[in-house]
Amino acid sequence: MQIILNIGIILLTIAAMELASWAMHKYLFHGPLWFIHKTHHQQRHGWFELNDVFSFGFAALALWLMWIGREGPDYRFWIGAGISTYGTIYFIFHDWFIHNRFKAFKSSNRYLSAIRRAHKIHHKSTEKNPSEEFGLLVVSKKWYKRY
Repeated sequence: MQIILNIGIILLTIAAMELASWAMHKYLFHGPLWFIHKTHHQQRHGWFELNDVFSFGFAALALWLMWIGREGPDYRFWIGAGISTYGTIYFIFHDWFIHNRFKAFKSSNRYLSAIRRAHKIHHKSTEKNPSEEFGLLVVSKKWYKRY
């Protein structure tokens, strides 16, 4: 029974991370933290960009939660594991698939194509505003249409 609860915590954390990431992206990254995030909307000059500090921050939070929850392990460990899992999904979808940091794979899958289209629309603007589509895994239905 405990394993089902732990998997549930991980899955709920992944869902919460998608919601929290959407809100942070829209209201913080395209708001007061634009001075950092704008590096992600500009041409990259090297492998890293200042925007990557956000990923390091989430990784630090996840590791801290896993560390303080390691006895048992308790719910904090599994929340940290969920944040880490979301970070891995983010890396694969966003950095690897959408932005081709490794130029590894392409897909004609309808869902993956919708995510790529929505993200490209998000990056159409190199300014703070206007912008749309702030999510990673959940995007508007209009991007599922075949062009």
